[in-house]
Amino acid sequence: MLQLYMRGRKALALLLLMLWSASATSWAVPFAATPENFPETFESGSKSSYATGTVQLASGTWILDEALIGSTDNDKKAGSQSVRLRNAGRLAMDFFLPEGAGTVSIRHAIYGNDPGSGWELWAQTQVASCGCEKWYKVGQTVITSTSGLQTASFTVNTTAPVKFEIRKVSGGTARLNIDDFSVDSYDPTVPAYPDNDHLALGNPSMAIPDVSNPNNYLMRKPQYALSYSRDRGTPNWVSWHLDASDRGGADRQDNFREDPALPAGWYRVNENSYRGSGFDRGHNAPSADRTSSVEANSATFLMTNMIPQAPNNNQKTWNNFEQYTRSYAESGYEVYLIMGNYGVGGSGSNGGTTNTIDNGHVTVPNRVWKVAVILPVGENDVSRITAATRVIAIDTPNANSINTDWGAYRVSIDEIEVATGLDLLSNLPAGVQTQIEAAVDNGPTN
Repeated sequence: MLQLYMRGRKALALLLLMLWSASATSWAVPFAATPENFPETFESGSKSSYATGTVQLASGTWILDEALIGSTDNDKKAGSQSVRLRNAGRLAMDFFLPEGAGTVSIRHAIYGNDPGSGWELWAQTQVASCGCEKWYKVGQTVITSTSGLQTASFTVNTTAPVKFEIRKVSGGTARLNIDDFSVDSYDPTVPAYPDNDHLALGNPSMAIPDVSNPNNYLMRKPQYALSYSRDRGTPNWVSWHLDASDRGGADRQDNFREDPALPAGWYRVNENSYRGSGFDRGHNAPSADRTSSVEANSATFLMTNMIPQAPNNNQKTWNNFEQYTRSYAESGYEVYLIMGNYGVGGSGSNGGTTNTIDNGHVTVPNRVWKVAVILPVGENDVSRITAATRVIAIDTPNANSINTDWGAYRVSIDEIEVATGLDLLSNLPAGVQTQIEAAVDNGPTN
């Protein structure tokens, strides 16, 4: 069904995506500066305490939490002032850049002789179809350890209205200085999605967040991105990036629930929709891939991230593969993952073949697949992927009689594309994509 839909609507989807991007500046949101108003040098405002508060600066209003405007001899600065953060401090725009942003550059240094600290740049964009605000981390964690100002640069490159936040994530009471926050304009020659974005390797079905596209509806969350099918009541695919920063001490939340971000009027699959069906509420983006915070883990329990999955498939074969890919994230690698499903009819613990559950609102898939691209942690991820990069693709039956060895189901990406009509890893150079997608992984499985 999706395959026929994709072939007939791909050109229209491309057009709609262009129109959606072009209209991104028309929403009624609190806009202020444009990239031309930057760099923000933090010279024009004042704030002398670490208590949470707002400061009016040349570019607009900023929120400072566990942060102040410093001007002492120990504050590293290009002029007379810079921002000083401590503990889990943050420095955030309280306004959007209406025309998006290209590259963000930030100068940073340790305060005085304090130990080093880690910090991250986060971005929040507004989605045209729902006015939703989505946070995502841009690039890798930056470790500040030098006494002189250094410059860290991040590729954002979005046409959507965007604002930014710096979050201090390590170092405890050690303080750091931030100065000269620069934002360049959108550059159409740079890939649409930066490193670690959940769609950095491509949008497999050219999904867009438009209600006229109900069976290929794009939803972007901080924890993953997905194409949702209203008529199937499941995602077509879910894509996410995994590295060590996504893993932490948060407990499994088990708060399965409907997704409030679905368009008004659409049926919302809920926590009870699978009960008694013989199928698990099978995660696409796994709970254990998102344990950095309660919020991150909770997001994996939205029902838009679930498919009806045979228990032995979910709890054994799939769980084994998930643990295997997580082992890479814990040993110096980052992993891009895409999971999807196709066909109709699976066999769960009740026996026989079941086509739909929840009074026909949820389609039971016949096959479940996943692709994992494994890289050493680094920058410029798309350009680092070569024919020698380990890429694992599996395609399994949605059946309780499944082999628990996921390695038995390895296939080429080409085979998955033929079965689904999707275009996987489309952001890779054509030559690399051709080689990777034709190969079948033969590496270790444990």
